[in-house]
Amino acid sequence: MKVAFFKGKHPGWKGWLGVLTKWWTCGPYSHCELVFGTQASTGLSTCWSSTWLDKGVRCAQIVLDPAMWDVIDVPTTAEQDAAALAWFKANEGAPYDTLALFGFLFRPLKGVGNRYFCDEACLEAMGFPEAWRYDPNSAYQLLLGVAGLLEANVKCGMVPHQLAPLESV
Repeated sequence: MKVAFFKGKHPGWKGWLGVLTKWWTCGPYSHCELVFGTQASTGLSTCWSSTWLDKGVRCAQIVLDPAMWDVIDVPTTAEQDAAALAWFKANEGAPYDTLALFGFLFRPLKGVGNRYFCDEACLEAMGFPEAWRYDPNSAYQLLLGVAGLLEANVKCGMVPHQLAPLESV
Protein backbone atom coordinates (compact mmCIF):
# COMPACT_ATOMS: atom_id res chain seq x y z
CA MET A 1 0.00 0.00 0.00
CA LYS A 2 1.26 3.45 -0.81
CA VAL A 3 0.76 6.48 1.41
CA ALA A 4 1.24 9.97 -0.03
CA PHE A 5 2.28 12.92 2.15
CA PHE A 6 1.66 16.47 0.93
CA LYS A 7 4.67 18.76 1.28
CA GLY A 8 3.59 21.41 -1.22
CA LYS A 9 1.76 24.65 -0.65
CA HIS A 10 -1.65 25.58 -2.00
CA PRO A 11 -2.19 29.14 -3.21
CA GLY A 12 -4.02 31.68 -1.07
CA TRP A 13 -5.48 31.12 2.39
CA LYS A 14 -5.50 27.33 1.89
CA GLY A 15 -1.74 27.45 1.71
CA TRP A 16 -1.49 29.23 5.03
CA LEU A 17 -3.48 26.46 6.75
CA GLY A 18 -0.89 24.00 5.47
CA VAL A 19 2.01 26.21 6.57
CA LEU A 20 0.48 26.47 10.04
CA THR A 21 0.02 22.68 10.21
CA LYS A 22 3.63 22.07 9.17
CA TRP A 23 4.92 24.62 11.67
CA TRP A 24 2.82 23.33 14.57
CA THR A 25 3.64 19.67 13.92
CA CYS A 26 7.34 20.39 13.27
CA GLY A 27 7.66 18.77 9.88
CA PRO A 28 7.32 19.14 6.12
CA TYR A 29 3.85 17.56 5.74
CA SER A 30 0.38 19.03 6.08
CA HIS A 31 -1.79 16.21 4.69
CA CYS A 32 -1.74 12.52 3.73
CA GLU A 33 -3.68 10.13 1.46
CA LEU A 34 -3.85 6.36 1.00
CA VAL A 35 -3.14 5.50 -2.62
CA PHE A 36 -5.12 2.68 -4.25
CA GLY A 37 -3.52 2.56 -7.69
CA THR A 38 -2.29 4.89 -10.41
CA GLN A 39 -3.36 4.98 -14.06
CA ALA A 40 -0.18 4.93 -16.15
CA SER A 41 -1.84 6.73 -19.07
CA THR A 42 -3.03 9.76 -17.06
CA GLY A 43 -0.79 9.72 -14.00
CA LEU A 44 -3.90 10.03 -11.83
CA SER A 45 -3.81 8.16 -8.54
CA THR A 46 -6.95 7.00 -6.77
CA CYS A 47 -6.57 8.39 -3.26
CA TRP A 48 -8.69 8.24 -0.13
CA SER A 49 -8.46 10.53 2.87
CA SER A 50 -10.40 13.12 4.83
CA THR A 51 -10.01 16.83 4.17
CA TRP A 52 -11.40 19.97 5.69
CA LEU A 53 -11.85 21.47 2.22
CA ASP A 54 -13.91 18.47 1.06
CA LYS A 55 -15.76 18.36 4.41
CA GLY A 56 -14.70 14.83 5.31
CA VAL A 57 -13.88 11.36 4.03
CA ARG A 58 -13.74 11.16 0.26
CA CYS A 59 -12.07 9.61 -2.79
CA ALA A 60 -10.11 11.84 -5.18
CA GLN A 61 -8.09 11.45 -8.36
CA ILE A 62 -4.75 13.17 -7.77
CA VAL A 63 -1.53 13.59 -9.74
CA LEU A 64 1.12 12.91 -7.11
CA ASP A 65 3.78 15.31 -8.39
CA PRO A 66 7.05 14.49 -6.58
CA ALA A 67 7.65 18.22 -6.07
CA MET A 68 4.46 18.33 -3.96
CA TRP A 69 4.17 14.81 -2.55
CA ASP A 70 6.38 12.19 -0.90
CA VAL A 71 5.08 8.65 -1.36
CA ILE A 72 6.14 5.70 0.75
CA ASP A 73 5.34 2.06 0.16
CA VAL A 74 4.20 0.12 3.20
CA PRO A 75 4.25 -3.64 2.55
CA THR A 76 0.74 -5.02 3.01
CA THR A 77 -1.22 -8.03 1.85
CA ALA A 78 -4.05 -7.92 -0.66
CA GLU A 79 -6.43 -8.61 2.25
CA GLN A 80 -5.13 -5.61 4.19
CA ASP A 81 -5.45 -3.39 1.11
CA ALA A 82 -9.04 -4.61 0.65
CA ALA A 83 -9.81 -3.99 4.33
CA ALA A 84 -8.44 -0.43 4.12
CA LEU A 85 -10.49 0.30 1.00
CA ALA A 86 -13.58 -1.21 2.65
CA TRP A 87 -13.03 1.07 5.67
CA PHE A 88 -12.97 4.13 3.42
CA LYS A 89 -16.05 3.06 1.48
CA ALA A 90 -17.94 2.38 4.72
CA ASN A 91 -16.94 5.81 6.09
CA GLU A 92 -17.26 7.82 2.87
CA GLY A 93 -18.98 11.10 3.65
CA ALA A 94 -18.09 11.01 7.37
CA PRO A 95 -17.45 14.62 8.43
CA TYR A 96 -14.02 16.14 8.96
CA ASP A 97 -12.96 16.13 12.61
CA THR A 98 -12.28 19.81 13.20
CA LEU A 99 -12.43 19.44 17.01
CA ALA A 100 -9.60 16.90 16.97
CA LEU A 101 -7.32 19.46 15.35
CA PHE A 102 -7.42 21.32 18.64
CA GLY A 103 -6.07 18.15 20.23
CA PHE A 104 -2.70 19.23 18.87
CA LEU A 105 -3.03 22.34 21.03
CA PHE A 106 -4.72 20.72 24.01
CA ARG A 107 -4.02 16.97 24.07
CA PRO A 108 -7.10 15.81 26.07
CA LEU A 109 -9.31 16.73 23.09
CA LYS A 110 -9.76 13.56 21.05
CA GLY A 111 -12.42 14.76 18.67
CA VAL A 112 -15.58 12.89 17.75
CA GLY A 113 -15.60 9.14 17.05
CA ASN A 114 -17.35 9.23 13.68
CA ARG A 115 -15.38 12.21 12.29
CA TYR A 116 -11.87 12.00 10.89
CA PHE A 117 -8.93 14.16 9.86
CA CYS A 118 -6.53 12.97 7.14
CA ASP A 119 -3.94 10.86 8.94
CA GLU A 120 -6.52 9.61 11.43
CA ALA A 121 -8.60 8.22 8.55
CA CYS A 122 -5.56 6.69 6.85
CA LEU A 123 -4.24 5.03 10.00
CA GLU A 124 -7.72 3.86 11.09
CA ALA A 125 -8.19 2.29 7.65
CA MET A 126 -4.84 0.51 8.06
CA GLY A 127 -5.87 -0.86 11.47
CA PHE A 128 -3.79 1.31 13.80
CA PRO A 129 -5.44 1.96 17.18
CA GLU A 130 -5.79 5.47 18.60
CA ALA A 131 -5.09 7.01 15.20
CA TRP A 132 -6.28 10.39 16.55
CA ARG A 133 -2.92 10.70 18.33
CA TYR A 134 -1.02 11.28 15.07
CA ASP A 135 -0.47 14.21 12.75
CA PRO A 136 0.80 13.91 9.15
CA ASN A 137 4.44 14.18 10.25
CA SER A 138 4.29 11.62 13.06
CA ALA A 139 2.24 9.30 10.81
CA TYR A 140 5.00 9.57 8.18
CA GLN A 141 7.63 8.59 10.75
CA LEU A 142 5.48 5.72 12.04
CA LEU A 143 4.83 4.29 8.58
CA LEU A 144 8.41 4.84 7.41
CA GLY A 145 9.57 2.87 10.43
CA VAL A 146 7.08 0.06 9.82
CA ALA A 147 8.08 -0.13 6.14
CA GLY A 148 11.77 -0.14 7.07
CA LEU A 149 11.35 -2.92 9.62
CA LEU A 150 9.45 -5.07 7.15
CA GLU A 151 12.07 -4.45 4.45
CA ALA A 152 14.91 -5.27 6.86
CA ASN A 153 13.21 -8.55 7.80
CA VAL A 154 13.00 -9.54 4.13
CA LYS A 155 16.69 -8.71 3.55
CA CYS A 156 17.64 -10.85 6.55
CA GLY A 157 15.63 -13.77 5.20
CA MET A 158 12.99 -13.52 7.91
CA VAL A 159 9.38 -14.07 7.03
CA PRO A 160 7.83 -10.61 7.22
CA HIS A 161 4.77 -10.18 9.37
CA GLN A 162 2.72 -7.91 7.18
CA LEU A 163 0.84 -5.11 8.85
CA ALA A 164 -2.06 -6.56 10.75
CA PRO A 165 -4.78 -4.67 12.55
CA LEU A 166 -3.14 -3.89 15.88
CA GLU A 167 -6.41 -4.29 17.77
CA SER A 168 -6.01 -8.06 17.36
CA VAL A 169 -2.57 -8.09 19.01
